[in-house]
Amino acid sequence: MKGEDTRPMAPPWLRGKTRQARVTAAALDYEGRITLDLALLEAAGIGEFKRVQGVDLEHGRRLATYALPAPHGPGRIQVNGAAAHLILKGDRGITISYAWVPEPLPSGCHPRVALVDDRNQIREVHHAPVH
Repeated sequence: MKGEDTRPMAPPWLRGKTRQARVTAAALDYEGRITLDLALLEAAGIGEFKRVQGVDLEHGRRLATYALPAPHGPGRIQVNGAAAHLILKGDRGITISYAWVPEPLPSGCHPRVALVDDRNQIREVHHAPVH
């Protein structure tokens, strides 16, 4: 086709995620976003203001928002604004970040997975295999 775009596709790939983290606060009357302990963001490779998907493991709910850092160390995860109707304080969840990368995926590009304990402290970080 004349004028067809021949650039490679850049589908979303998993960049990094936190797993099994517990929401420590939810605030309806607060500007919408998810606030995560800076240590969790760094471990999972999630950047400030990056779009993330929040997944509630208790109720199967998902939402899209952006991530902001909370102070390093205490394990804080706070869901704000309308998202606080979907993901509640005490719920366990996953925060997922994506990157749009042209196919085929470059070698050495491996998603980071941060696993946490009951207090949202990092217990393990590993790179997910890409096949």
